[in-house]
Amino acid sequence: MQNFQVSPIGKISINEQGMFIKLEPKYILALQALDGFSHLNVIWWFSDFDRKETREVLETQRPYKKAPAVMGVFATRSPVRPNPIALSAVQTIHIDYQNGSIQIAYIDANDNTPVLDIKPYTPSLDRVEAPRVPEWCRHWPKSLEESGSFDWEKEFNF
Repeated sequence: MQNFQVSPIGKISINEQGMFIKLEPKYILALQALDGFSHLNVIWWFSDFDRKETREVLETQRPYKKAPAVMGVFATRSPVRPNPIALSAVQTIHIDYQNGSIQIAYIDANDNTPVLDIKPYTPSLDRVEAPRVPEWCRHWPKSLEESGSFDWEKEFNF
């Protein structure tokens, strides 16, 4: 089996001014021409869950209240998985091209979480007009914008 080497390009920074993606200086030039994209896909590492024992977990007991009793981790957004990689679509507020910082509206990552890559969100490649989802999560919001006002606390068993 082949192994891959992945190096962070930056990290998530959460402070009193907001949420940011702070790039390592050597990657700042890679921000060129991102202006105009309202959203980004951020690939990040669930660093708080990167342990040998959590990488071996393949099933989980009902993480969502209306979900099946047992679910494979690939049917969840759990950080406990064979490769603790996460993908989040985020809204861009401001890009500081000089300092390599992107202010974002929200990301479900912790402060200092390693960021592996950033890709522009493009509807032609990232948007699905009529996705199908299981019955147990069909009542969830249909967009990132609607998710902000949804009561997610009522959905999780943790």
